[in-house]
Amino acid sequence: MQSLSAPSAAFSEKKAKILQQLAVPDAEYSDASPKGTVDEGIRYLIDEINTAEGYVTTSSCAGRASVFLEGRKSKTGDGENGESEQVARVGGKGAGGTWLYVSHDPKSDGGEGYLDWMKELGLPDAADGLEISHDASDERRLIHFKFEPMILHVLTASLGHAQLLLRCALQAGFRESGAINITSPSGEQTTPMVAIRSMGLSLESLIGYEDAKGQRRRIVPPEYLKMLLQISNERFVENTKRIERFRAALKEAILEPKPANAPKRLNPEGREWEDAAARRERLRAEGLKRKAALQTEKKESASQDTDIVDLQMDASNE
Repeated sequence: MQSLSAPSAAFSEKKAKILQQLAVPDAEYSDASPKGTVDEGIRYLIDEINTAEGYVTTSSCAGRASVFLEGRKSKTGDGENGESEQVARVGGKGAGGTWLYVSHDPKSDGGEGYLDWMKELGLPDAADGLEISHDASDERRLIHFKFEPMILHVLTASLGHAQLLLRCALQAGFRESGAINITSPSGEQTTPMVAIRSMGLSLESLIGYEDAKGQRRRIVPPEYLKMLLQISNERFVENTKRIERFRAALKEAILEPKPANAPKRLNPEGREWEDAAARRERLRAEGLKRKAALQTEKKESASQDTDIVDLQMDASNE
């Protein structure tokens, strides 16, 4: 494990406040997420990260499937106290936007269960329920189906802490992870915020809309909705695998680092174990070395052929 600087007093104070909020009983705790509480499926990971010096989680989602009804896109009049009503922002949030369905666990997609799910969403399940409107009116509110993999925000005590955490995330497959606040104009110690995420597993599809009368309409057949459930269930499985790989990398690099004199980990071939990034770099270096050796061999072979031709010409001239 690389040598990391001790957390600053300012960071330690922030961490203490965040941990105090997380310690509130579930019955009293609430946050800005649709669920309003920390996801049970990721609570163990949050607790483990927060035990490490120099790290504290600020927000999280274990991964979820959801159906979202956009808010109003036009004003229908003045609101309370004569104030103008708000309209939905880009993406449909605000102005009455509603979560019709949110789950952090796979949903059964077998049999005809998906038809009951459609009824829960208020979407018609009959064959004549499919309707694609050509009306581009702002009164039409779109309905989105989404799958979103785990996303985790972690405040870190220094750039070194952030780099180590990012390495764990990238090794586990969270390839769109990144950090902000990595520099400080004043020269003070920075406290980067690391976002751990994998957008490659994300999925979004329009499945319907709500008209001006409040009637919800499908724009895809029921079989398509069933397929979306199946795909999201597969991605829940892959999302869990990546979380566990991240947890394992985190444990080895941060939570339980090995001393410098610890015996090296060996692979089945008896060589020192290396992570995927190190293996790619080694194979690349070996490939470049072989390519250079082959080019040198070709040049030497061409030079020898030239010498042979020269000797033959000299012999024929004698």
